Amino acid sequence: MADDFPRRIACLQPSATVILDAIGALDRVVACTKYCADVVPAVADGSRTILADSWTANADQISASNPDLVIAAVPYREQSVSEILKSGTRFLGLAPKTLADIYTDIATIAGIVNQSNRGAQIIAQMQSRLEQVRARTTNLPRPMVFCEEWGKPIIASQSWVAELIETAGGQFVSKPGAHPTAEEIKAQSPEVLIAAWCGAGDRVPLEKIVGDRAWDQTPAARNGRVFCISDELLNTPAPTLLHGLDALAHAIHPEFFPRTKGIRQITAVPASPVSNAVR
Repeated sequence: MADDFPRRIACLQPSATVILDAIGALDRVVACTKYCADVVPAVADGSRTILADSWTANADQISASNPDLVIAAVPYREQSVSEILKSGTRFLGLAPKTLADIYTDIATIAGIVNQSNRGAQIIAQMQSRLEQVRARTTNLPRPMVFCEEWGKPIIASQSWVAELIETAGGQFVSKPGAHPTAEEIKAQSPEVLIAAWCGAGDRVPLEKIVGDRAWDQTPAARNGRVFCISDELLNTPAPTLLHGLDALAHAIHPEFFPRTKGIRQITAVPASPVSNAVR
């Protein structure tokens, strides 16, 4: 029965808001985080309660919005889990690692709101687009690509980003989610460097990190292939990743894929203090 499906959803994670929007169920979102507006501008119309996110969840905030379902992400702090449970609301926790996990999350959320067919369509569209890009890059050179989701400390991007990079015709440097040192990355001679720091949008200080880490002599820096891709395009495990795929494809094979929104490039890289000392 229709009454069995949640009508008032609190999204503590932007990916859930994106998915609900994609399947035509945004009207069920009565509360979300300020970060959700970065990927779904429609939720910033003032009609929804703004809540703390999955890491800083607050039981009183959640209860006040009177939801019948909370969707959040894991892993998170034990205190945050406690706050969500304390609200007494049904709770769906998401913990995707791969693209397959993300497809499962889309199907799960779509089923919960009685939109399974629409969910299946979104998944099929994503898979089709990935196959199109993969077909175009199959016979192209595969440059070494390092992509990071945080810079202090360095954290390599997640597995789904590594999959997108492979789809876009690159080879992912490092292990997804690992904490490599600057020296370890430099030793692998990356040909493309990409930063997509969580919460930083497109404001990553590319010149500074290349200089501070002595990456100015990497093939990527020497050839002007250092990029920032907007955080929400790669770190939101949802249909938004298709825009991230387009940005990655341009960064890796600009001769075959046009520049898109959400990507910034620097071509003049300052020499690091170490390089200057050697001279």
